[in-house]
Amino acid sequence: MLTVLLAACTSSANTSTTLATSSPPSTSTTTLTATPSSTAAGDRSGVHEFPVPTGSHPHDVAPAAEGGVWYTAQATGKLGHLDPLTGNTREADLGSGSAPHGVIVGADGAAWVTDGGLNAIVRVDPHSLAVSTYAVPSPSANLNTATFDGGGRLWFTGQSGIYGRLDVVTGKADVFNAPKGGGSYGIDSCPDGTVWFASLAGSYIARIDVVSGAATVVEPPTSGQGARRVWCDSKSRVWVSEWNAGQVAMYEPASGAWKEWRLPGARPQAYAVFVDDADVVWLTDFGANAIVRFDPTSESFTPFPLPSPSAEVRQLLGRHGEVWGAESGTDKLVRVSGAPR
Repeated sequence: MLTVLLAACTSSANTSTTLATSSPPSTSTTTLTATPSSTAAGDRSGVHEFPVPTGSHPHDVAPAAEGGVWYTAQATGKLGHLDPLTGNTREADLGSGSAPHGVIVGADGAAWVTDGGLNAIVRVDPHSLAVSTYAVPSPSANLNTATFDGGGRLWFTGQSGIYGRLDVVTGKADVFNAPKGGGSYGIDSCPDGTVWFASLAGSYIARIDVVSGAATVVEPPTSGQGARRVWCDSKSRVWVSEWNAGQVAMYEPASGAWKEWRLPGARPQAYAVFVDDADVVWLTDFGANAIVRFDPTSESFTPFPLPSPSAEVRQLLGRHGEVWGAESGTDKLVRVSGAPR
C-alpha cells in the first residue's frame, strides 16, 4: 500500500447568477424491444441491453424513483426515460443547442441534468417532463457531472476549469475556479457530508468546503494517472477511476492513506466508477469493453464482457441488485443484475 498526501487550497468565486426559465415539455415516446444478452463464457450474472432511439448516443444514466431509468441523449439534446419492463422510452426535448452530459435524481424525484450545450443545469419533472433551466455564469463551462450535498445544494463540474453550486430553492448559481485549471470531471458526495471531485486533465481529486466553496487538492500516488470519476462508499472513502493508468484507487481521508489496483487485461482504461449499497466497486473498462466488479475485501476483479462491441460505457449508477450504464457507442443502456457479492 502506498500512502501519499499532498494538499493545497484555493477558492476563487468568479460569478454568480439567479436565473430559472421553464418551458412546457416537448416529448416523444418510442417502443423498443429489450433484448436480454449473455456475455461470453464466465458470465455470472444477467447482462441485459436495452436499445434507445437511434442516434441518441446516451452518455449518463440514473435509476428513477418509480423503477425506470433516465438517460442523457447527448447527440439529440434530450433526456430520455426507459421502462425496463416494457422497453418503452419517452424523451423530453431540452432545448435548442442542448448537449446533456450527466443526470442524477434529486430528493424531489426530478432528473437534474448538466447540459454542456445549454451551459446550464436543467431540471426535468418526473411526471410532466416539464423543463426548467438554470444558467451557469461561466461561458463555455463544458459542464460534466453533478451531485447533491447534505443541505440539498447541487454541486457540478465543468471541464473548462470550474466547479460550482446551485441553490435549487433560489436558483442562484456560484462558480469557482478549479485548482490547476481545466479538467474538472466526476463529482460525488460522501455520507460524512464532504463533496469530492476529480480532475482528468489535472490528475488529482479535491475536497470542496461546502460552506466557503474552497477546494483542497489531494494527489494520488501515481503521477499523471488521469483521475476521471469519483465515488464514495459507506465509510466516506473515496474511490477513483484512473483513466490513464488503467487503475482503481481508494483514498481514506481519515488516515490520508491511498491504495491503487490495476485492472486486469493488457491495456485497461478505467472510465467510470460506482460503489453499490454493499460497498462493492464497479468500473467500466474501455480497453476490455467490459463492466468490472471489484471486491475490496478480497481485492479481486470480476469482468463482465459487454455483448456489443465498442459499447463505450462512460458512467455507472445503480440501485439494490442492479448496476446501470449507458452504451454511448451503441445507442443502448445496459444492466448488470443479480451480480455475485
